[in-house]
Amino acid sequence: MDDLAPPSPAPAPARQAFARLRSLWQRWFLWLLLAVLVLVLLTTVVWLAGRHEAEQVQVVLDHDTADALAELRGGLQRNAQSLNALLTDAVSARRWPEDEAATLLRAHREWLRLEWRDPQLRLLAATDSPYRMRLFEQAAREAVQSDIALACTAANKLSSAAYSPSHYVSTSTGNGMEVLEICLPSDAGGYLVATYSLRDALTELVGPTLRRGQEVAFTEPDGTRLATVGVARRTGSRVFTSQQLLDLPGVTLMLRVDGWRSEPDLFPNVLTALVTAVSIALVSVLVLLARDTRRRLKAERDLADTLAFRKAMEDSVITGLRARDLQGRITYANPAFCAMVGFSLDELVGSAEAPYWPTELAHEYHQRQTLRLAGRVPPREGFESVFMRKDGTRFPVLIFEAPLINAQGVQTGWMSAFVDLSEQRRIEEISRASQERLQASARLATVGEMASLLSHELTQPLAAIASYATGSLNLLDGQAGSTPAELSMAMRRIGEQAERAGQVIRSVHDFVRRRDRTREPVAPQVLLDAVMPLVRLQAQKLGVRIDIVVEPALPQVLCDRTLVEQVLLNLARNAMQAMDQPAIAERVLLLRVATAPGRVDAAPEARRWLEFSVADLGSGIDEAVARRLFTPFFTTRTDGMGLGLSLCRTVVEQHGGALLFEPNRPRGTVFRFTLPAVVREPAEVPALAAIQ
Repeated sequence: MDDLAPPSPAPAPARQAFARLRSLWQRWFLWLLLAVLVLVLLTTVVWLAGRHEAEQVQVVLDHDTADALAELRGGLQRNAQSLNALLTDAVSARRWPEDEAATLLRAHREWLRLEWRDPQLRLLAATDSPYRMRLFEQAAREAVQSDIALACTAANKLSSAAYSPSHYVSTSTGNGMEVLEICLPSDAGGYLVATYSLRDALTELVGPTLRRGQEVAFTEPDGTRLATVGVARRTGSRVFTSQQLLDLPGVTLMLRVDGWRSEPDLFPNVLTALVTAVSIALVSVLVLLARDTRRRLKAERDLADTLAFRKAMEDSVITGLRARDLQGRITYANPAFCAMVGFSLDELVGSAEAPYWPTELAHEYHQRQTLRLAGRVPPREGFESVFMRKDGTRFPVLIFEAPLINAQGVQTGWMSAFVDLSEQRRIEEISRASQERLQASARLATVGEMASLLSHELTQPLAAIASYATGSLNLLDGQAGSTPAELSMAMRRIGEQAERAGQVIRSVHDFVRRRDRTREPVAPQVLLDAVMPLVRLQAQKLGVRIDIVVEPALPQVLCDRTLVEQVLLNLARNAMQAMDQPAIAERVLLLRVATAPGRVDAAPEARRWLEFSVADLGSGIDEAVARRLFTPFFTTRTDGMGLGLSLCRTVVEQHGGALLFEPNRPRGTVFRFTLPAVVREPAEVPALAAIQ
C-alpha cells in the first residue's frame, strides 16, 4: 500500500537542481552519444583488425596442414608400393629376401620392422631396423597379434594394403612409442607386415618447414595425442590449431598442427586497454540492464505462475465457467463447461447464439440475456435452467452470474458458473425409489400380518359354513322326495367352495409363513377344471367367450395345486377385466396348455416343462405400465391393491418357472408361465404300460 501512495512534493531547491541537471543532460547528450559511437567504432576496428590477422594466420596454417596431409598420403602410398615390390620378390624366390629388406629399412627410418607371415599369420621371417635397438620380442609380437590380424583381414577384403589400429609398445628402457602395422596380402598366400613408428613417420614423411616453429601430432578422432614432433609451445603465446582427417584403410587418424604466435606489443596493449575500458562500461550497462531484465522476468514468471495456478484451478473444478462480453458473445469457457455441454472451446468462443440452448426455450433465454446486458444483476442464490448437450439430450443446471470487472474497475462482461444437477436429480430419484421400496416393504409386511390374521380368523367360519352345508345336505337327503335337485346341487357347491376357500387360506398362510408346501402331480386339465366354474361366472357377466386348448398326451405337473389354481384364476380375471371396455366388441379368452418350447434341462433325466398361457383381446399394455407391471402395490384399477401379479410371479418362480407377458396378435396381451412336468423314473414305464 505504501508503494501505491502518491509521492510528496519535492522542495524548491531540489526542483531547481533537478532542472539544471536536466538542461546539462540535454546539452551534452549528443556529444556524449557521438563519443560513445566513436569509441565503439574504434573498438570495432581494432577487433576486426585483430580478427582478420588471426584469420590470416589460421588460413595459412590450414593450407600448410593440407599440404602436409597430402605429402603424408603420398609418402605412405610410395611406401606401400615399395613393400609390394619386396613381397613380389619374396613370393617369386620363395624365401625371405633378407638383404632387400635391410636395404628398405635403411632407406625408411619410419619402419621399425618387416615381417613375412604365412596365411595363418605365423611368423616365418623378420628383419629389424638398424637404427634402433631390437624392439619386438616374441612375447611382444604375440600381444599385438590381434591388431595384425585386423589389418590382414581388412587387406584380404580390400585385396590391397590395410593398416591396423595404433598401439603402444614399451621398450626395455622403460620408454615406449606408438606404432601401427601395414599388411599386404599375397596372391600366392602369406602376408608382408611392416611396423610404422608414428613419431618417425611424422619426422620422415612431413616436410621440415611445417615442423619449424610449430608442433605436428597424430591424434585419435577424440583428440588423444599419439605422437608429437616439432617445437613445444612457448609461454605468452597464442595457439592456432588446424586438424585434417587421415583416413587409411583399417584406421582413421587426425593430423593436428598447433602454431604459436607471440603476444602483441605496446601499442596494441593501449588499444586493448581502451577496449577493456569500453568493455567495462558496456558490461556495467549490461549489468544494469540485466538487473532490470531480471526484475521484469521475475514479474513475468510470477504472473505466469499466477495464471498457471488459476488455470489449474479452473481446469480442476467440476463447475462450468463461462465469460461473455457486453454484446453477449462468449469469450471464455473452462474445460468443465465444454465437457458439460459437449462443445469444444472453438465452437463456443465468439458465438452470440449459444448452441447449448434448447430450441423450445431459446426465446426465454434471449429475454434473460437481454436483461443481463441491460445491467440487471441476477440473484446471488442462482437460478435453475435447462441446457442441451451436443447430442441433443437435456440436463438441468444451476446458474450463478456476476459482473466481470477489469483492473480499471470497468465492467467488460459477465462471468457465469454452472453446476450440473443431473447427478443430484438421479440421486434424488434413487432416494425416492428407495423410500417407495421401503414403504412397499412395510406394506408387504403389513399385508403378510393381515394375511396371517385373516387366515387364522376365517378358518373357523369357513369350517362352520362347510359343516352347515353338510348338515343341510343330510337334512335334504332325509326328504328326498320333496327336495328339488337344484337345491341339493347348490348346497354341495356351497360346501365345495367353502372347502376350497379354506384350502386357499391355508395355502396363503403357508406362503406368508414360508413353510414347506406339499407339491403333488396334477393333470393340467384338472387345474383348468377347478377354476372354470368361477371363471365362467365372471365370463357370463362380461360377455366373454372362453376357448380352452390343451395339447394331448401332456404329462402331469408337479405343483402346489391350490396356489397354481389361484394364479390361473387371477390371470383369467385380469384378462377378462382388460376386455371390459365398450370399444371391444369381440371378447375372447384363450386358455392354452402345451409343452414349453426350449425348456428342456440338459440332464440325463431331461425334465420337461409345460407352458400355461392366458390370452385376451383387450387394448394391451403400454410401455410405461409394462415397466412396473410386477411392482407390488402398482395397479391401474381404482379398486385394485396391486398385489395380484406380484404374488403370481412369486408363486411361479418358487416352482422354478417364469411368468412373462407379450403383446397378442392382432391385439391384446398374452401371459405365459411355465411349470415343471412330472419326471417318470425309467423303472416305472413297464408298470404304467401294464396298467394301461
